[in-house]
Amino acid sequence: KKKSRARGEMVNSYGYRSGTRDMFSKNFRQHGMEHLSTYLVTYKVGEYVDVVANGAIHKGMPHKVYHGKTGRVYNVTQSGIGVVVNKTFRQGWILPKRINVRVEHIQHSKCRLDFLRRVKENELKKKMAKEGKTGVDLSIKREPKQPRKAEFVASGGEIERLKPIAFE
Repeated sequence: KKKSRARGEMVNSYGYRSGTRDMFSKNFRQHGMEHLSTYLVTYKVGEYVDVVANGAIHKGMPHKVYHGKTGRVYNVTQSGIGVVVNKTFRQGWILPKRINVRVEHIQHSKCRLDFLRRVKENELKKKMAKEGKTGVDLSIKREPKQPRKAEFVASGGEIERLKPIAFE
């Protein structure tokens, strides 16, 4: 038997911005006008950016599924930025989607900083090895964290042995 909605019962909403109460809200004491520095940042084609929607500005806002995603800039215009973002679809298909957002809703990504730092370090290591300042063993590949080295622990006196108390 179907329930009637005559008694003013609420139904689940599936609107364009449903479920974004916390997602698009600003942090504590961070409300108000957007800083001018947001508009002075330059974006170039090929750079990585994070799509983070700013709830205070409704123009050029991305859909909620793209909030928090990282993409690459493919187009730069006066009023917006074109970003290619991967979107998971159905059974794990990954579709590259092209979205156009305003600069208020994106920021430079830090996803490549560690990689670029490692590239600089490796170039320096190669240069040092070529000049003969380091040993023969030059390893520039990343390695997982190794176990700690073995060491002896000095006891401060007699060893106290602990054992469980028998249940009575």
